[in-house]
Amino acid sequence: MSRFSETVIAAVTGHMNGDHPEDNLLIARAFGRPGATASTMIGLNEEAGIWRVTDADGEKVLAVAWPSGPISERPEIRREVVVLYKTACERLGVTPREEHKTAAEHPHGTALPQDVSADESKAFSKVIRETSWSDHSDSEGAGFMDDIIKGRGTKQDYVALVAQHFFMYEALEAAAEQLVTDPAFAEFHPAALVRLGAAQADLVYLIGDDWHERIAPTPATEAYAARIREIAAEKWLPGIVAHHYTRYLGDLSGGQMIAKLVARQHDLTDGGIEFYNFAELGSIPEFKNTYRAGLDRLGANMDETERERFLEEVRIAYGFNTAVFVDLSRQKAAA
Repeated sequence: MSRFSETVIAAVTGHMNGDHPEDNLLIARAFGRPGATASTMIGLNEEAGIWRVTDADGEKVLAVAWPSGPISERPEIRREVVVLYKTACERLGVTPREEHKTAAEHPHGTALPQDVSADESKAFSKVIRETSWSDHSDSEGAGFMDDIIKGRGTKQDYVALVAQHFFMYEALEAAAEQLVTDPAFAEFHPAALVRLGAAQADLVYLIGDDWHERIAPTPATEAYAARIREIAAEKWLPGIVAHHYTRYLGDLSGGQMIAKLVARQHDLTDGGIEFYNFAELGSIPEFKNTYRAGLDRLGANMDETERERFLEEVRIAYGFNTAVFVDLSRQKAAA
């Protein structure tokens, strides 16, 4: 039995499958399955990471031992996965992403968040990602989302999640209108990114035409939306971007995996997952790269005080997101 909790495992696998599917494939090809056409991380323990790999011979489980030997602490997981990724790149002749060079060579893993935020030479998008890593993982690993990611969630659980999305995005997309009117921020929010209409369409499909009368925000969702409106009323555009980043980049990353999971589990073949359909946006990887380049420019144009405030707002956003999942778990238990 793994010494790591299901919550931690769900957070790590969700992050790898949602944000780094190409890394999973490289690791599979470099560590025993050279003809792999698909690879999904399905677990881990103190000895190894575990992937489900598909190649010409079919589907098999691949366990890849941690390079440094057995591990016992959560921060060690990321360090070992990074080393596996770099080793895979070396074996396959692939140039690793710049962001992992220091992390893989550091004897104790990545720098602490405060060290990262102080590194002015690092791209701001990377600073954001690294300082909020634990918050992001905690959000993905919250019990309610853990059930959905593991396929244990019911269809009603998914419906409840979609309902909360409506209230979140009602506030967020009203705030995002301020971004669109400012040329320095407009690229963050193209028309194809707007989700509110898709959420409404999903609710019609999942609940019925009277969906609006049958849903309500949780207390955490109300607080989340209130925070977004507070930032919008202040007209602090970087703060709007902080909330925008945590929501939309998640929809474009782990959200794509969630859509596939719930569609398969609950037979949503003709509706109910439009929220995650970004076909009109074009290439998701290209847009994410454009978005991160915008974050880099944003960071370069802020002083240290505002950058620190921005990073704190990102963490606040992730905290609200986790609180919403906790509320949904409580509602489910009380039902």
